[in-house]
Amino acid sequence: MNAMANFFVRVDRYLAKQAALSSRFSKISRAVSIAQLTAISVLVGMELITKQVLESKLAVWEGATSIFPGFRLTLNHNRGVSFGMLDNGHWLMPYLLAIVALILVVAVLIWTAQQKSKCINVAGILVAAGGLANAIDRLGDGAVTDYLDFGWQALRWPTFNLADVLIFIGVALLLIAWRKGSQNLEGGEQ
Repeated sequence: MNAMANFFVRVDRYLAKQAALSSRFSKISRAVSIAQLTAISVLVGMELITKQVLESKLAVWEGATSIFPGFRLTLNHNRGVSFGMLDNGHWLMPYLLAIVALILVVAVLIWTAQQKSKCINVAGILVAAGGLANAIDRLGDGAVTDYLDFGWQALRWPTFNLADVLIFIGVALLLIAWRKGSQNLEGGEQ
């Protein structure tokens, strides 16, 4: 009988932990507003449509077209991460990278949604939208479509896309907010 009582005590503890986790998740999900999710959806949709249109147009234009001196649209498929790092050709790598990206997107979105700063909230939206757009693109064919190409003659920056720009701006905003917050702490304002 003692073993049965011990079993029910363990089940009761387990269910209490699950209820606590469910309550915590409910609070977190309420922190992410409909407006934030809408903004992310619009940005992701814009980037995926842009990639689709440019991929079909650049295929016709033999992979590249000059917009003005120093800037052209060039079709590139990046199977790694930034500048092709981690591109080892293994069939599983794109899926692992997409899963890591999705986990980071959720973590950033949850953390930024809990902050009071509008700058941090906007940064979270931009990072989440960029990461999600690239993750969805990667799941399609195992690579991220890059198309923005800046440089002069042979001196060129690696191609990138609008999602990368969103991530960059979001991280820059996070750094600005962090720096502003640390200055306020040093000045004793907070």
